[in-house]
Order: sequence, then structure tokens, then C-alpha cells
Amino acid sequence: MQKLQPVKALIIDLDGTLADTAPDFVVAINQVRAELELAPMHSDAVMRMVGKGAEHLILSMLKLEYPEDQANARHAAVLERYFHHYQAVNGKYAQLFPGVREGLQALQQQGFRLTCVTNKSLQFAEDLLQLTGIRQHFEFVFGGDSFARKKPDPTPMLETCRALTLSPEQVLAIGDSENDARAARAAGCPVLILPYGYNHGEPIQTIESDGIVDSLMVVAELLASVNTQ
Repeated sequence: MQKLQPVKALIIDLDGTLADTAPDFVVAINQVRAELELAPMHSDAVMRMVGKGAEHLILSMLKLEYPEDQANARHAAVLERYFHHYQAVNGKYAQLFPGVREGLQALQQQGFRLTCVTNKSLQFAEDLLQLTGIRQHFEFVFGGDSFARKKPDPTPMLETCRALTLSPEQVLAIGDSENDARAARAAGCPVLILPYGYNHGEPIQTIESDGIVDSLMVVAELLASVNTQ
């Protein structure tokens, strides 16, 4: 754990950080695969492709089954079917990770401004946050379609800092994957990693960050200590 400086706000990822949405993804993907007359995929295989947005997820899935030119040709139509199925299951099987609700409450009580930045489409993100009962904690929510580029590009982080009217070093990023860490690093934000999410099947110890923390509640406790020193 590297020494953190006091911050004023947090940028928090959604899938794999706030909520375990793996079951929703797996159900929607396998409904699409059934339409394509393909065998169901195991959840582990699906989750290795999650994290860079639905477009990347569907193209990755298609490339497992078809030559690249055929995968590209099918992409738009299959993506539309995926969105159809995902809309029906979004939040139906997802659950908040332990410590999330308590951590958000503690952070807000300490006066931190909270934002959620995800590669999930904004409407799906808003719906999921409402369904899980935590939307009220976030001043801003930005999705994968909110800006011209998604994480790991720094654009979503920089634009969120701009919306907060804070410099990147004043905004701590919290995520579960290399995408989050790379975006934060490139933007100039400090970043902490939670260990229970979806890092494309890679060990989280390989991620360059300012530290790994067990839960969002631990983040709140850590920041309470840092900001009172």
C-alpha cells in the first residue's frame, strides 16, 4: 500500500466493484448463443471478456466461434440481440458485494463526493444502481456511452474530474481491474483495487495501483485515517 494523500471525491467502478453482475452477463450471453444455436458458455469464460463494454464483449464472444470477417459482419445484429436480452435481466441476478452499502454510507457521511464511472451503457448503469438501492449516493453517473472513449482510456476519468471541478490528484479511483487502474494512472488519479471483481482472468497483483483493499468499507476507514492526519 502506497501512502495516499487527502482526497475530496471518489470515482467508483460498477461491475465487479460495487455489484457482482456476472450472473446477469452470463444469462444474457447464453440467451444470445441459444439464438445462434451455439452451446452455452461457462461463467468463467464470459467473465474473462467483461470490462471493456458490451461491444467488446460480443465481438470477443463471436471471435471464439467464427473467423474474424464473419464475426465482424455479425457483430451489430448480435449486439442488438444482446442488448435486448440484457435489458430484461439487468439487475435480476446481480448482488452488491459485501461492505458496499455500508462503505458508500460511511464515505458520504465523511463528506466525500461520490461518482460512478463504468463502461456499461449509461441507461443500464442507472437502472442497476436504482435496482440495488444505491443510486442516491452518487452525484454523477457516467457510462460507456457518456464520452467518446471508454476505460482504459483516461477520458472518462478526466471528464469526471472536470464535472467535479477538481484536479485528478484530488479524486481517488476505485476499481477491480487493469482497465480502471490504467485509466486512473493516465488521468493522474490515485487508484485502489478491490480483490473480488473481474480482472479478465488475470491476478490483481499484476495491476499497477496504489494498493489492494478488501472492501469499500475498508476504503472508507482508510480515507478517514488519511484525511485526519
